[in-house]
Amino acid sequence: MSFMSEFREFALKGNVVDLAVGVIIGAAFGKIVDSVVADLIMPVIGRATGGLDFANYFLALAPIPAGTASTLDAVRKAGVPVLAYGNFLTILINFIILAFIIFVMVKRINSLKRTPPAPEPAPAAPPPPPEDIVLLREIRDALKK
Repeated sequence: MSFMSEFREFALKGNVVDLAVGVIIGAAFGKIVDSVVADLIMPVIGRATGGLDFANYFLALAPIPAGTASTLDAVRKAGVPVLAYGNFLTILINFIILAFIIFVMVKRINSLKRTPPAPEPAPAAPPPPPEDIVLLREIRDALKK
């Protein structure tokens, strides 16, 4: 079997195609979750914490030049190394939400796949004995008399 035919056989297997579809849908779903977190959840959390924006939570690892705004983008443009733990918190919240949604989806799909066990069939009656056996039994019973 040639290399190309082996590759074609591998690539066209159902599992590979299913995996590719799952990755594409997962990437699109990830963007939706990012938007939900960034545009809906984080503003509410920021408002509840006094209007703070998690994206601007960072720790400068070098002195910030004078005249530089204290936003993450401005500090990075100034070439200052930073620990952007606010971005990490946002990504962590994204992950938790995504993991929870996937958990709920898998749990729901598994519950749909499960079918109640079928009741056990009643034991079948034994088949009637062949006619020659019946005749032999009748002869035996007649001889016993």
